[in-house]
Amino acid sequence: MKNTEMPVSTPELLLVLCTCPDENTAMQLAQTLVEKRLAACVSFNGAIRSVSVYRWQGEIQQDQEALLMIKTTKNGWAKLEQTLLELHPYDVPEIIAVPISAGSKDYLNWVGENICTD
Repeated sequence: MKNTEMPVSTPELLLVLCTCPDENTAMQLAQTLVEKRLAACVSFNGAIRSVSVYRWQGEIQQDQEALLMIKTTKNGWAKLEQTLLELHPYDVPEIIAVPISAGSKDYLNWVGENICTD
C-alpha cells in the first residue's frame, strides 16, 4: 500500500539550480558536491537540449548548457555556494536556491541525513 500522507513541508531544504557549459563540467561538479556531502543528490538531464539566452558584456548570447538540480539544506548552502564559485568555469555562474516547500517525507529526510554541515 502506498503512503497516502500529505507531503511534508520542510523549510530547511533547498533545490539549487546551476547551469554549466557542458555535460562534463556538470558531472564533475555533481560528483564533487556529493563527495564533499554538500549535496545529497545532484541531477541533470544530458539528453535534453537546453539553451540559455542572456545578455553578457552588452551582447545577446545563446549557449547550450546543462542544468544541475542540487538538493541540499539551508545549513549547507554557504559551503555549497562557495565550492561552486571556486570550481565553476563561468565568471558569474547562475546559482539560484529555491526552498523546497513540500515533498515525500522519506526522500526529504534522506536529503537532510546526507548533508554534512560541519
